[in-house]
Amino acid sequence: MSIRDWPAAERPRERLLEWGAASLSDAELLAIFLRTGVCGLSAVDLARHLLTRFGGLRPLLEASQTLFNQQLGLGPAKYAQLQVVMEIARRHMAEGLRHYSVLESPEAVRDYLKALLRHEPHEIFGCLFLDSRHRVLGFEALSQGTIDKAQVYPRQVVKRALAYNAAALILCHNHPSGSAEPSAADRKLTRTLQSALEMVDVRVLDHIIVGDGDPLSMAEYGWM
Repeated sequence: MSIRDWPAAERPRERLLEWGAASLSDAELLAIFLRTGVCGLSAVDLARHLLTRFGGLRPLLEASQTLFNQQLGLGPAKYAQLQVVMEIARRHMAEGLRHYSVLESPEAVRDYLKALLRHEPHEIFGCLFLDSRHRVLGFEALSQGTIDKAQVYPRQVVKRALAYNAAALILCHNHPSGSAEPSAADRKLTRTLQSALEMVDVRVLDHIIVGDGDPLSMAEYGWM
């Protein structure tokens, strides 16, 4: 049966408009994104099939284009649309951070960095540059490395902080392995960067590590 033949109260789009997106399941949200099904499968049935095939919403969203396009109903146009949706979400989060001090909402900072880094297959080190009121000036990825290591040069971090005229910054990097626990090298790097940035009057407020779960704040654990 086509979704058009379902009672209006059961159709995902109508339910979203009536009750909001949070009221829908992953399959229903994905069905609205897909818009149509394929022969023998409604959009909701296809969405359920894809979620089972990938093992959940996150693996689907983070799949490579090659793997994504191998699935029923998922061509290059759908992949491009998905990347647009995800980038809009990231930019929306970044825009929100610029309107208030990051100290007012550390959860928003972590969510933003998680959206930027969690899906990356290799380790990436970056900085969130802040003004004197701790509002976001910008974010830059300053180093990309292997699956478990990114080479970071203090001189480059200092150079970019001065270019932004930053008063403070938040260091961040991801652990593709999934564990957000800082290594001895992570702690040593944090101390090195703190010392280098102190020379140009730039404070390091935190070093956030993004893994599979909630991002870890080294400042909250007293490691800096």
